[in-house]
Amino acid sequence: MTMMTWIDSLTNAIGSWTPLFLQGTWVTAKLLALSSLAGTILAVPLALCRNARSPALRASAQSYSVFFRGTPLLVQIFLLYYGLAQFSFIRDSLLWPLVRDAFPCALIALTLNMAAYVGEVINGGIRAVPLGEREAAMAMGMSTALMYRRIILPRAFRIMLPALSNEVVIQLKSTALASTVTVMDLTGIGRRLADRTYSTEPLLIAGAIYVLFAYGIARLFRGLEYRYVRR
Repeated sequence: MTMMTWIDSLTNAIGSWTPLFLQGTWVTAKLLALSSLAGTILAVPLALCRNARSPALRASAQSYSVFFRGTPLLVQIFLLYYGLAQFSFIRDSLLWPLVRDAFPCALIALTLNMAAYVGEVINGGIRAVPLGEREAAMAMGMSTALMYRRIILPRAFRIMLPALSNEVVIQLKSTALASTVTVMDLTGIGRRLADRTYSTEPLLIAGAIYVLFAYGIARLFRGLEYRYVRR
């Protein structure tokens, strides 16, 4: 097969694969956006608990972080998707319509996993806030809650932006594991087409789309850094 013939056949194949890749891209985008947003929201109280005065709160938050950071994400997805169905009280509960499908289980696992990592990032940002800013807030009579809301968390957000960008890119690549429980994301579509056509081109196309996703995330956070960190 000549190069021109291969290019023509690939172009024709891409035209027929486009609807499937658009579907997979949409599923990957939903997994990434929802898990990143929910994971970041959940990470804030985790980080606050890591800095709480109560030893019980600190120990609970640290145990959560150790468990989800210390076990593979693939195992967590399998435990949610295959493990919960083993318990009759789960199957008889109101949670069953949610956790019996692959997409919600993958989304929950991705969210809980990312919360553990982002919680550490936020915790590092909180501890990096200069002591003088805390003392100035206390000198003005701010309560602890007000100091966190107006001084510490906004300052920590600026400090942690570069690390948070890295976590979102890692989360993008982690969404590929959802295909192991039959979620038809980009990786799932690429694998199905590769198995059907006995070629690697679908996987190369999926990889190129992931690269575009990662580039878009990097540009987004670079803009946020320019806006909030330049001062």
